[in-house]
Amino acid sequence: MTHGAPVTSAPDVARHESPWLVALDIDGTIMTEGGNISDAVHREIGRLRDEGHQIMIATGRSVDMTLPVIERLNLRSDYVVCSNGAITLGRDDTTDTGYAPVYIEEFDPREVLTTISGSLEGAGYAVEDAHGNMFYKGTFPQAAITDTSHEVSFDELLSVSATRVVVLSPSHSLEEFLQIVEGMGLHKVSYNVGWTAWLDIAPFGVTKATAMERVRGWLDVPAARVMAVGDGRNDIDMLTWASRGGRGVAMGQAPADVIEVASEITGADVDDGLAAVLATL
Repeated sequence: MTHGAPVTSAPDVARHESPWLVALDIDGTIMTEGGNISDAVHREIGRLRDEGHQIMIATGRSVDMTLPVIERLNLRSDYVVCSNGAITLGRDDTTDTGYAPVYIEEFDPREVLTTISGSLEGAGYAVEDAHGNMFYKGTFPQAAITDTSHEVSFDELLSVSATRVVVLSPSHSLEEFLQIVEGMGLHKVSYNVGWTAWLDIAPFGVTKATAMERVRGWLDVPAARVMAVGDGRNDIDMLTWASRGGRGVAMGQAPADVIEVASEITGADVDDGLAAVLATL
């Protein structure tokens, strides 16, 4: 696959037309694996912000892990989508962070955690609540542990009202993990598997797409003026949503099932694929 510039031809976008609503994933889209945000990405995001477009984050990250990225990018969007659509933040200048929750979806994690724990020996489990706390049992990457992370017993996890559940099983390959998860028959939740043996679970029917459609309605943006860019399986619904009337853009390094639903493909994250597609707006 060719990297660097969009593989598919982008529509001719007149700069004087009405603003776009642009939803950007963070990891593997804005930011490379090492946590770097290139000068080109900074520049294009800043240009679109200054031109009055609604450029915003739609991520699987928790609120705590998202706000520092918004600060790095100097974004001041009206809304931010976190936890794969379970939490939407709105601008609130009375808070220290400049944002406060305006929409939250929660679920009881007891059934799904009990089901998974019977199939994955030695896995790590985390439950995020509506206040941005992460309660976890087992081993997680240091980068995922913040001031609002709390190590607890497995039984304590079961009592948390969850916006998101994370399961990490480093002893399994991605292929093994996919087979195990698909064989569990998880019900009444939405879930997706990441690049590694990392499982994200959200309330049933909740995705980045459902949150972004809500935001689109709040902002009264036509479906033809939306763009979403992402690289992960948790972006599939969002790219499908954007592609129906606007532009759903898969990063060049995305898995085949992500690329399949996109209306466009840009370059990989390490080749400034995001900057290339934003430059077409």
